[in-house]
Amino acid sequence: MPNRTQLVCLHEGEAGRSMDPVFINRLMRSLKPAWVRPWGSNWIRLEPCGGRKNVIEVLPNKLQQAFDAGGNTTLMVWADLDHDMPDGDALRNEFWREAQQQGVKRETFDRVVFVFAKDRIENWVQFLMTGATDELKEGPRLKDDKQAADAARLLAEHCSRGAPIPNIPPSLEWSCQNWRRLVERMNR
Repeated sequence: MPNRTQLVCLHEGEAGRSMDPVFINRLMRSLKPAWVRPWGSNWIRLEPCGGRKNVIEVLPNKLQQAFDAGGNTTLMVWADLDHDMPDGDALRNEFWREAQQQGVKRETFDRVVFVFAKDRIENWVQFLMTGATDELKEGPRLKDDKQAADAARLLAEHCSRGAPIPNIPPSLEWSCQNWRRLVERMNR
């Protein structure tokens, strides 16, 4: 029997001013991981943290809270991989530096699931809806939350099939690998 857990998703943006929570919530609900607590209103908790710097600063405290909760909480970090970072590993290292300075052990830190969209999730939405995006530019702003939700459902379908996604943007591939590692860990 897989572990039962609650997902806590730290993300950039402010409550009501970002489409990230719509995308994250719809993606997680569409994936329906078997190891998540029974479906109700509290199985996923979205926590807006402002900018990326704030997400980096709050991670160690939130990680400690998740660790204190035992096997009942999985922490996910959703952040933008801006042009000051070459790839997901570089940004993950920024999170690790802050966590290490605050006394977080590597083993604990490695349990965090990192999801980094190049520039913004809008690039992923553009790719999922059209089959193409340029991660060197910001994706177009979305007109409404439905576009984000529809793209998240498409991504969940791709993930559920497990087949390679042609022309997948590098940041999406990197983030999908992190998700797959979590799934493997939870299904042991």
